[in-house]
Amino acid sequence: MRRRKKTSASSVQVLLIMTCIVVIIAGIKTAAEIVSPFILSVFIAIISSPPLFWMEKHKVPKVLAMLIIIAGIVIFSTAIFSLVGSSVESFTRNIPQYSNQLQSQLSGLISWLGTHGVTISSDLFQEYFNPSSALTLVANTLSGFGIVLTNGFLILLTVIFILFEASSFPNKLRALSDRPEASLRHYRRITQTVEHYIALKTVVSLGTGTILALWLYILGVDFPLLWGLLAFLLNFVPNIGSFIAAVPPTLLALVQLGPTYSLLTAAGYVVVNTVIGNMIEPRFMGKGLGLSTLVVFLSLVFWGWVLGPVGMLLSVPLTMTIKIILEVRENTRWIAILLGPEIPTQTKRIIAGKPTPPIPDTPALPNDSEKRSHANSS
Repeated sequence: MRRRKKTSASSVQVLLIMTCIVVIIAGIKTAAEIVSPFILSVFIAIISSPPLFWMEKHKVPKVLAMLIIIAGIVIFSTAIFSLVGSSVESFTRNIPQYSNQLQSQLSGLISWLGTHGVTISSDLFQEYFNPSSALTLVANTLSGFGIVLTNGFLILLTVIFILFEASSFPNKLRALSDRPEASLRHYRRITQTVEHYIALKTVVSLGTGTILALWLYILGVDFPLLWGLLAFLLNFVPNIGSFIAAVPPTLLALVQLGPTYSLLTAAGYVVVNTVIGNMIEPRFMGKGLGLSTLVVFLSLVFWGWVLGPVGMLLSVPLTMTIKIILEVRENTRWIAILLGPEIPTQTKRIIAGKPTPPIPDTPALPNDSEKRSHANSS
């Protein structure tokens, strides 16, 4: 009887937790226009805090250090807007013209295939493969980022207040928690993990965007700065970001310069993303993200659905933060294990309660009796 009551109470608790999670997610999605700038502000503050603490450590007054950080953020944002703003406007204005040219080229391709015995319905082809929709998708994505960045003053103000409170937050956490040192350790782990990921990803994405912008400029593709910025932003999106960034400039090169330059554009994206993404980036990322590949992809879909473009950019650090928080408590650690990558063999044995096997190559040392017998025989 007691066991049945205990099981019933546990089921009610699980149901209550799941209900709360659904309500919280629905609330975040409903208030995404407010939540997205706030979350973006938190991550900007996290990556801005190390230089702030470094300047304070070297006796720079806090107000002056804050002014330097804010000036850097404002100058960087203004430079991006001034360089790319006109390109976004021109590209959006010319989308109908590019779409018509793409449709005419596709019609020519279908006719050419028909002369070689391959019959394709034009309507069916456009239903399943409509390249003009890719250009429209890019315009909508850039508009989504623009909507977030229109709250630039709110984001900047939030970053300022977070940075002012950053130095005192560990003391507040120590005063609130029953286990202050453990809480402070987990807090530092979260901030250091996010700082490490965002800083390295920013440098890698900046290199990717710069190289691709130069390549497109050499080929003569329109709006190379816009496509470089798009490659920089979408490089934060795991798994599919680099592929999405390559589609619009490849189609634009097809319309503007012809098939040869379109293939050269695609080849440039493949080479750059292969070298940087598969050879250079893993060397600096260390042991990886601490997340399984499936979880990375699902987090991209989930956070993109909840928060829009900002959620797609920050899907990995958000999920890493949640995983670290789940590792703190015993009753949620199993969820963190499921979110993580493949467990090493030795860890599997420890979890299963099995003894770890001895190292096979280690020779056994002789005991005292063996030493004496060897000495007597000699």
